[in-house]
Amino acid sequence: MTAEGWDVEVKPYLTPRFAYGAAALIVAAHVTVGVLLKVGTTGVIFRTADQVAIALLGVVIGGFVCLFARPRMRVGAAGVAVRNLFGYRVFAWDIVRGLSFHPGARWARLDLPDDEYVPVMAIQAVDKGRAVDAMDRVRAAMQKYQNSGINGRHP
Repeated sequence: MTAEGWDVEVKPYLTPRFAYGAAALIVAAHVTVGVLLKVGTTGVIFRTADQVAIALLGVVIGGFVCLFARPRMRVGAAGVAVRNLFGYRVFAWDIVRGLSFHPGARWARLDLPDDEYVPVMAIQAVDKGRAVDAMDRVRAAMQKYQNSGINGRHP
């Protein structure tokens, strides 16, 4: 068990690398364009504020792209915690029905009552073997807690 009380923590493997690389490329491109705005005459008058704005726009877009490195899933006695691009939520064991990965899907999903589900972007198809290993580890931990009677249900 980890220091924070979670048995399993899963994060995507390839997506953060692509996200950070794309963010760096976007920022570098915007800074370069900002610097080159005053080079030569185009008939348009660019000021220093325009150069700074272009660079800052690149930083904002790069920051948004970095959100794709955020997804994480944790499993522990408290339940299942899912963090995607914008949200973080902990689901208690009494509402967790399972974890599935449907054919053709880009990422797994946490199954909830009444045919509802939450996407789990931490387990992505692009990670292939690592995704399979993550599914196995998460399902084993889920089975441990779902069968232990913690949630009031019995096998």
